[in-house]
Amino acid sequence: MYALPLGDNAQLRPLEPWHAEEFLAHIDRARPHVDPWIPWATLSTDLASATAVLQRYADNQAKDAARIYGIWLDGTLVGGVMFTKFDAASGVCEIGCWLEADGAGRGLVTRACRALIDWAFKERGMSRVEWWVAAHNTRSIEAARRLGMTRDGVLRQRYPYRGVRHDSEVWSVLSEEWGTPASGVKAELDQLMRAFYGAFTNTGGTLPNLDIVREVFIPQGTIIQNVGAEPVVHDLDAFVEPRRKILTDGTLTEFSEWEVAERTEIFGSIAHRFSEYRKSGFLEGEWFEGSGHKTTQFVRTPAGWRMSSMAWDDV
Repeated sequence: MYALPLGDNAQLRPLEPWHAEEFLAHIDRARPHVDPWIPWATLSTDLASATAVLQRYADNQAKDAARIYGIWLDGTLVGGVMFTKFDAASGVCEIGCWLEADGAGRGLVTRACRALIDWAFKERGMSRVEWWVAAHNTRSIEAARRLGMTRDGVLRQRYPYRGVRHDSEVWSVLSEEWGTPASGVKAELDQLMRAFYGAFTNTGGTLPNLDIVREVFIPQGTIIQNVGAEPVVHDLDAFVEPRRKILTDGTLTEFSEWEVAERTEIFGSIAHRFSEYRKSGFLEGEWFEGSGHKTTQFVRTPAGWRMSSMAWDDV
């Protein structure tokens, strides 16, 4: 049986019904991390139900309608990727992923998904690959972004799960977009924004790195909070230090924020970006979700592009 190397002693291989016992042991380890997002994980509670999940994918693969693959790290199943839907006639398929904690932080899902998307476009001639994700599943949304996908929209209260209706975001990449690099300047600005948002992340026991804010801004940069009755203008120190405190003293935990849409304009050595973003976490032990808008100005410096100012409001 074929195995595709993913680096870091990891392999991508077909996940078949005869793997059911190994699959069930993996799902039991992964359940706290994937159960909120992948309903079929809830259904794999014993050997019979785990076998049924894999058999369903095997049957659909025989119909060219779906496929599932496992990611093995050092010989242990730690996650996987799948075509949850595959419609060769329309040229549209949907890709998904899952991972247990021991496989995280290595880029395995990104590399595995790239392999599937490459195959869909180059071998099967698909036109569009989709990524459907719960609107508050920040890790999955970041995976879609790393794959170069575009957020197409939100389907509000699309599906019920455990008594609550959830929004779904739809992301996609088109065949003509796949493998096409962004312009040099746009790619640099994209990276600055990813670094800024990532500076505040403290999910899964990771530590925030607020020093990044000073790296992506010019020293004279300003950040303006326009949420209340009057704008509050911060220099970098005034902005960073209070946030460093609440992100490390237990006040704000499992926090992340991410960009969901943007419009960027570049004019010579200056640029502007209007962003829509979301955020979530536990504030003093209470789960919250929020969204808002940012407007960011950039300038080109001898060291490369940097942010010069940012203003934001929350919805």
